[in-house]
Amino acid sequence: MGKIKVAIAGVGNCASSLIQGVEYYKSLDEGHPDQSLGLMHYDLGGYRPNDIKFVAAFDIDQRKVGRPLKEAIFAKPNCTKVFNKNLPDYPVTVKMGEVLDGVSHHMEDYPEDRRFIVANKKPCDVTKVLKQSGAEILLSYLPVGSEKATAFYAEVCLKTGVSLINCVPVFIASSKSWAKRFEEKNIPIIGDDIKSQMGATIIHRILTKLFEDRGVKMDRTYQLNVGGNTDFLNMLNRSRVKSKKISKTEAVQSQLQNPLGNENIHIGPSDYVPWLMDNKICFLRVEGRGFGNIPINLELRLSVEDSPNSAGVVIDAIRCCKIARDRGVGGVLLSPSAYFMKHPMVQFPDEDARDMVEEFIAGKRER
Repeated sequence: MGKIKVAIAGVGNCASSLIQGVEYYKSLDEGHPDQSLGLMHYDLGGYRPNDIKFVAAFDIDQRKVGRPLKEAIFAKPNCTKVFNKNLPDYPVTVKMGEVLDGVSHHMEDYPEDRRFIVANKKPCDVTKVLKQSGAEILLSYLPVGSEKATAFYAEVCLKTGVSLINCVPVFIASSKSWAKRFEEKNIPIIGDDIKSQMGATIIHRILTKLFEDRGVKMDRTYQLNVGGNTDFLNMLNRSRVKSKKISKTEAVQSQLQNPLGNENIHIGPSDYVPWLMDNKICFLRVEGRGFGNIPINLELRLSVEDSPNSAGVVIDAIRCCKIARDRGVGGVLLSPSAYFMKHPMVQFPDEDARDMVEEFIAGKRER
């Protein structure tokens, strides 16, 4: 069915895990028991992980710009686990992107190997690079709070006809005005804010739905997350996390018939612990009342390697986006967005969203 030509904006830990993962699944023999590990399906709508081809990449860090993609994904400040070094020589050199609001100034107070160092280079013509590369899909892996930068790449997609998969909590696919523009251009888009395979948000959603379905009244809940990657360092600037908190909070509140008052729910990043590296630790608490008004309290601690935890979900999103392009379907892909993203245009229970995606893949649902 041909290759899926993908460009990446932001060659950070998530991009590193994604690229390593695509090559990992390519290396597995036919029928290998791990072929579907971390994926919705190994063969999704006729496309396999080895059909994904990386054709362009953009970043702003001096240690990545101008370097081959296979080297840039291991450059500082990236710190995710290396599980596959057997990478091909991609014909891709990382290009200088637009900085805009992609870097928080507070990072200057931290050691160089922990933060972004903006390259002293002129930004490339992103529109021209995308056109020349033949990219069909652009992944946005920009830092949290990059409102202007995300909007810039969304505009480039509208100019070039390239689809956008918005993995960050900037509201593009879930914005009616942006959604209308992509629909008018008949360009598929999936977003916003990627869920992890087994992350804090998906577990919090499931527990919330479980309380609701079992007749337990949820009174209060919190989700606190700590980590040591650049994402957590970036989010120490609390002005950059507004949309992130909205995204994660709405993802949980959507599972309740009667949402909690703002004073009874707290979800968001808590702190940056450098030595955790790309490990993310979630502390989750739910307080409720069951039969006879008797209290029920639940506490959970989750530890995951943050970036690989979302890479398989992105592989599935890429293939769903390609299916839409093959079928000539444009605009927001409601089913994939509901299943793969924290802040889709329309929220659905996760089991319903998965069924909707299966119908979309099978051609029984347009979006």
